[in-house]
Amino acid sequence: MTQTTGRLVLWILCLASVLPGQPVFRGSEIFPAEEFAARRARVLEKIGDGVAVVLGTTEPPGEVSFRQNSQFFYLTGVAEPRASVILDGRTKKTTVFLQPKTVRQETSRDGPGLGPGAETARMIGADAALPAAELTAAVKAIAAERRTVFTPFAAEVLGSQSQGDPTRMWKANKQDPWDGRDSREATFLAKLREAAPRSEIQNLDPILNGLRAVKSAREIAVIREATRIAGLGIMEAMRDAKPGMREYELQADAEFVFKKHGAFGGAYFALIATGRNTYYTHYNRNTATLADGDLVQFDYAPDFQYYQSDVTRVFPANGVFTARQREMYEIYLRLYRAVMSSIRPHLTAAAVIQAAVVKMDAILESFPFTDPAIQNAAKQFVGNYRRQAASGRSLGHSVGLEVHDPGEEGGTVLEPGHIFTIEPAMRFEEEHTGIRLEDMILITENGYENLSAFVPIEVKDIEKLMAEKGLSDAMRKPE
Repeated sequence: MTQTTGRLVLWILCLASVLPGQPVFRGSEIFPAEEFAARRARVLEKIGDGVAVVLGTTEPPGEVSFRQNSQFFYLTGVAEPRASVILDGRTKKTTVFLQPKTVRQETSRDGPGLGPGAETARMIGADAALPAAELTAAVKAIAAERRTVFTPFAAEVLGSQSQGDPTRMWKANKQDPWDGRDSREATFLAKLREAAPRSEIQNLDPILNGLRAVKSAREIAVIREATRIAGLGIMEAMRDAKPGMREYELQADAEFVFKKHGAFGGAYFALIATGRNTYYTHYNRNTATLADGDLVQFDYAPDFQYYQSDVTRVFPANGVFTARQREMYEIYLRLYRAVMSSIRPHLTAAAVIQAAVVKMDAILESFPFTDPAIQNAAKQFVGNYRRQAASGRSLGHSVGLEVHDPGEEGGTVLEPGHIFTIEPAMRFEEEHTGIRLEDMILITENGYENLSAFVPIEVKDIEKLMAEKGLSDAMRKPE
């Protein structure tokens, strides 16, 4: 048995023994109740005498696994359909409203749900867990006292989405003359205003988003594991890549790794581009054939225990960089690292970029270009960063419960606990190709940690890894 065949057999055995079905984690299986209680305490501090009301998502419409929305999960960890929660700023108490247990849950789905009751309240760290039908009376009581009500205004975010995505979709639906529907949040907001006409209704999203921007130690541990899984998936795709394969075959390699390690699925659609498709930062058809002499851009990561990652690597389809590809890649990598080495805590993104541009100018001066097209692309790359520094734009995007998590923006000061990616693209316009790397950056007290640093990024390390046998080699029939 070869080493690769042994690895494949071992992974299949692990997959069969560890993952009997698609894993869906409840909050108590990810974090203890005190993690969610600490989050709620910070919200209660910010809403004063007001009340926060947040809806969980509904059951899925078909035979797909349930996944809670981001804001509700962040506050409660409760992964049950049609749940809701009230945080009372006056009493500092949390009341969760839950659907009753059903026979179908007991006998058909995945076992009993939480259900209302004192034991559930104790388990999830709430002060009370009441039947969902009692939410109406609770809202009437709030309305009678004319108290300020905080609730999320943005459309709910489920897996493989970020906050702006469903909000834009529902806005388009509302404006569509043949549709006209509002999001569930907008509908709830309208009903809330009708039920409590003398209460001020405020948007809870800015409070939650601000808290979510700084990750706790437990969140960092989960995101670290999500990033490890992402890196292993990319490395397996590197081993397997060969001219003649389809882009989606490399996607399959990564998804095998994701599921083997207990991921719910992909954090976003797979962005696997070869040749001219590398020009597009979010190319996702994944149907093209890898050609000898092409570069492959691989951007894919798992949705793991409700948290995301986002890592990108570039490698040659045939496993060996040509001289010209090496020059393209090396100048990009040096400029990319100029950004990375400029990251410091307590700086704005604009300050980081300003420091990076100084280093980039020196790199351009000293780099031994042999191709004017590559030199021109590098100059345009630096020029784009120079304009970013002037405009105050962000370095990349935050990552957490969503792959484009609320958080780091151009004017935000980078503080310990921020996690974000950098992903600058260098385009070669005449040949319609591009190069883009991406790493997961955790800001620490003394600097930063690159959570994805273990994924090969140097030419020699990429070529060494790609010389190893891949999963497809193990599955091919012997001649």
